[in-house]
Amino acid sequence: MHLMYFTEQPMSAYPVEEAKRGGNITSLMFSNKHYDPVAASRLYNGYIDDYVLAEESGFDGIMLNEHHNGPFCMQAKANIMASVLAAKTKRVKIVILGNPLPLSENPVRLAEELAMIDLISKGRLVSGFVRGAGVEQLATSVNPTYNRERFEEAHDLIIRTWTERGPFRWEGAHYQNRVVNPWALPLQQPHPRIWIPGVVSTETVLWSARHRYPYIALNTTIEMTKKLWDTYDNAAADAGYKSGPEQHGYLLRCHVAETDEKALENARNFMWMQGEFIGVGHPVWANPTGYYSPSMRKTFVQIVAGRMPPYVPNSYETQLENLEIIAGSPKTVIAKLRKLISETRPGIMSFWANDGFISHADAQTCIRLLGQEVLPAVREMGREFGLNSPFDLNTPVSLDFSTDLKKKAG
Repeated sequence: MHLMYFTEQPMSAYPVEEAKRGGNITSLMFSNKHYDPVAASRLYNGYIDDYVLAEESGFDGIMLNEHHNGPFCMQAKANIMASVLAAKTKRVKIVILGNPLPLSENPVRLAEELAMIDLISKGRLVSGFVRGAGVEQLATSVNPTYNRERFEEAHDLIIRTWTERGPFRWEGAHYQNRVVNPWALPLQQPHPRIWIPGVVSTETVLWSARHRYPYIALNTTIEMTKKLWDTYDNAAADAGYKSGPEQHGYLLRCHVAETDEKALENARNFMWMQGEFIGVGHPVWANPTGYYSPSMRKTFVQIVAGRMPPYVPNSYETQLENLEIIAGSPKTVIAKLRKLISETRPGIMSFWANDGFISHADAQTCIRLLGQEVLPAVREMGREFGLNSPFDLNTPVSLDFSTDLKKKAG
């Protein structure tokens, strides 16, 4: 198994009461006059310390992401933190999950940035791509109607930039480049591994499977995760290969402390993004017209019209019971992980270990306990269940789409 450490990098130093006055909707329109740069500097450097400790504690990778216009995530550009870690760490994979491609106006520039990270890290980059949340289409003035089109075209342009020697020309529907000929190309050949994170978008699961990219399920329930794997595996079979745990990834909220009581107290901070501390965003902003597939959009309209009940996250206690959140001492956590892993069977697993207002000291204790006691037990489970990672099997980084890319670009 490939085991990663993750945190959303919350900007926890903000006036909660001010946010509540605005209905607790803090994504997009909560004024940045409440931003404290002194506290932010302290938090950024603390997160870097945590990442370095994660490597020292035995994690295989550090997972990074980015979000915009809200305090729940301080990473406005995952590539910047990845660049820092390329120089600050020696062994761990730097796993960006991921760059929101539709927000990019220049995918070739993005390809160059990622190549530099791969070169400086001596080939440790895993480059993930995402569509970006609905709110972020509004934050960056990108038409959400073209979100998936821009995602797929930007992906194709980046892959061609990495794998075909220039100069060549790209004339696409959304991107036009008279000359593609960057002098920063990845160390890994033919290109860095690409993993795709997501929640429940069937279209993204199918696209990932067709490209042979591992799909990382972001804290989905056990039952939903099984359905995602069925969808992926069937699409893989249609594409001519047999998929398995090496293409199945899972992000889990999991906090460890020296006692069950302390861990349960801290783990309530995972409700940070589900309304107890902040709200992620207004539902209309989160789902701008054109962003979702027609079927998802139909469901959303029915909810807004009152013909369907809105989605309400389970209570903290129910999420603990359902193993959507795992918290406790190392002994308690290991027992619960065994049930989760035996059911979901991922070859890639990321521990979303700290969030919200968890103190820096408690975050570091969690990282140490995970590394010293939990990860060795999880590795043993992986061997027992045959849960190989892409690195264990040295699987291809993707299917060969080079001919298709040339046809698309002309």
